Amino acid sequence: MTEGRAHFPIEPWALTETSIDHASLGVNESVFSLANGHIGMRGTLEEGEPSVVPGTYLNGYFEERPLPYAEAGYGFPEMGQTVVNVTDGKLIRLLVGDSPLDLDYGHVVSHRRTLDLRAGVLQRCTEWRSPNGRTVEVRSTRLVSLTRRSVAAIRYEVRCTDDGGDLYVALQSDLLANEVVENSGSGDPRAAAALRTPLVSEQHTGKDRHAVLVHRTRVSGLRMAAGMDHEVRTPDKHDESIEVSPDLARYTLAARLPAGEKLQLTKYLAYGWSSRRSSAAVRDQVEGVLGIAKLAGWERLTAEQRELLDRHWAQADVTIEGDDELQQAVRVGMFHVLQAGLRAERQPIPAKGLTGPGYDGHAFWDTETYVLPVLTYTAPEAVRDALIWRWSTLDLARERARVLGQQGAAFPWRTIRGEETSGYWPAGTAAFHVNADIADAVARYWHATQDESFDVDHGTELLVETARLWASLGHMDDGRGFRIDGVTGPDEYTAVVDNNVYTNLMAQRNLREAAAAVARRPEVAARLQVTDEEVAAWGEAADHMRIPFDDELGVHMTSEGFTRHQEWDFEGTPPEKYPLLLHYPYFEIYRTQVVKQADLVMALHLRGDAFTPEQKAADFAYYEARTVRDSSLSAAQQAVVAAEVGHLDLAYDYWGEAALTDLQNLHGNSGHGLHIASLAGGWTVAVAGFGGMRDHDGQLSFAPRLPPRLTGLGFRVVYRGRCLRVRVTQEAATYQLVSGEDLEITHHGQPVTVTSAELVLDVPPAPEVEPVHQPAHCAPRRRGR
Repeated sequence: MTEGRAHFPIEPWALTETSIDHASLGVNESVFSLANGHIGMRGTLEEGEPSVVPGTYLNGYFEERPLPYAEAGYGFPEMGQTVVNVTDGKLIRLLVGDSPLDLDYGHVVSHRRTLDLRAGVLQRCTEWRSPNGRTVEVRSTRLVSLTRRSVAAIRYEVRCTDDGGDLYVALQSDLLANEVVENSGSGDPRAAAALRTPLVSEQHTGKDRHAVLVHRTRVSGLRMAAGMDHEVRTPDKHDESIEVSPDLARYTLAARLPAGEKLQLTKYLAYGWSSRRSSAAVRDQVEGVLGIAKLAGWERLTAEQRELLDRHWAQADVTIEGDDELQQAVRVGMFHVLQAGLRAERQPIPAKGLTGPGYDGHAFWDTETYVLPVLTYTAPEAVRDALIWRWSTLDLARERARVLGQQGAAFPWRTIRGEETSGYWPAGTAAFHVNADIADAVARYWHATQDESFDVDHGTELLVETARLWASLGHMDDGRGFRIDGVTGPDEYTAVVDNNVYTNLMAQRNLREAAAAVARRPEVAARLQVTDEEVAAWGEAADHMRIPFDDELGVHMTSEGFTRHQEWDFEGTPPEKYPLLLHYPYFEIYRTQVVKQADLVMALHLRGDAFTPEQKAADFAYYEARTVRDSSLSAAQQAVVAAEVGHLDLAYDYWGEAALTDLQNLHGNSGHGLHIASLAGGWTVAVAGFGGMRDHDGQLSFAPRLPPRLTGLGFRVVYRGRCLRVRVTQEAATYQLVSGEDLEITHHGQPVTVTSAELVLDVPPAPEVEPVHQPAHCAPRRRGR
């Protein structure tokens, strides 16, 4: 599938397409997706055509498939998991006379479709002239409810706009299972595995305007139901019928439409799934939800959506003065991050959210390291649920650790249900840093919320079991400290190495946070049989953690010996050979100094308390020259550290790359689904980069500085029941509590107390730094200016 770049008018609170462009059709389907963490609906047109990937997804609902190995080995995962395109309820086909509305045929007089970030709906208005010469205006509004987890709805209106007299139209509102979705055939490992007819029918019922289909997956045995019901308003006589078969339920409405008159159809949808309940129970659940949604009515559903988003933006919005394009992109990204996690409710937050089948719908460590920090300070209730999902998979992680000969829990690099599903050992099983990433998210949530019940019931156990892995995985090396050998850090181009700095520093924090949790929760420690000797061993390992440093070059090694590897020939690598993983053997990549994504640089951000300012500047410059950013995860972290060490213009460029990754399809694969972690980076660079916010050991600090182009930056964060407002200009920073008790923070190292009164402090100039450079052809993907 060839994907083009979409083009959107610059608007502060909306994203709009004004034409149908086939080159960017898949990308627009992704960016116009609606979701709530449980249901995800790609932004395909109601009529079904034209489309690229007509996906509808339920979080946690997947099919299993054997993982192929040319040569299997002990401990290799046996089964993969792939997200299923479930029953599609978006379809509402329109026949104008005897001509089906298809924007590839007839004549599109005008077209406009808008994702409204404040109302939380997808609105569309199309005027179309059919091949038979009749003209209609179609308006639709689509909603996936953020307040009612299992509910979606569509209002679809048709108006005759010509003077040709009465027009006869028919609407066909469908539930369609086993929808045919063509694989891209690109050979890109980031794409999804193709599944053909994954759903087996168990029940199908329909009466009047109402229908329910129940299916299960063939191998994983998961059961799901989808239901629809309708309300109709017609200006003249009409006829209606319903037909139901195992994979299709169709409600048909035929009506006479006088010139200038309007037909209105409101379609209510409900979805549910279960791994345990019977077919009848899942059907009954959907029936009940559908009845309640229809009783609430369209106006109430849309009002609830707006009210929730009004509350969210009041405590989460980021304002940018001086770059309207970036302002739009950051808000779009925050909206999709909220959609990905708000109602996940003890299910994972996948790397693509619920916007497409990319990466097979898997969740990675991206969730804890990129997405959950944003939600911790904007929608903490979603973080609690996401971490409880991790806790619910502890038994699987303990079993994985046992298979690998380790103690504690070994969480998977990629998964849907909790099992490891990566068939590539170096980048999968060896990426133990996911344990520390989960622990980091647990600790951050605890410090930011002081959620006692979570800490007792879930958090402390997660910290203990992840710490136990490090204690068994590493070992004390006489005279050189505590080593963690044979692991893969975040950079997948540097695999199975000794003492990856990011892994070791994050493990160090994990060990210390586990010890602190045990001290404050002795009753949990007793239940988990944590001994004083075990805690002492954690402390010794943390205190003696091996952090490789090259004394000759004056920089940290991303892992033991990295700075002695052969340099990659960047000048001899043509731009069409990126990303490298698609054009060069991993063997060649692994033994050279080439970095796919920020690794040690990310440690400079997340474990900034372990480095001096001078080390940060030197490390950033060294790795900037070797990082190719073949991963969308990189730009945001490079931006944060660039801003901290003084490269404000470079940080600004990376901010644009992170925030506009999907709106400009910078990696060429946004049609497979959005890069939720990169979109989260739009917030991260604003708040942690140019706002300079850090949360080491639960203490909030700020060191804001703006790039030259911006005149102002504003953001809000929620912290321990407070809402803190920060506004930054080129000269000063203003702190004020919107709600809650006084708060102690630091501003550029100066301790201050923030109250409900504005506190205005000077912003010192950025440190002077030597210019840095990127590898050939790897400068920031700059956006149009």
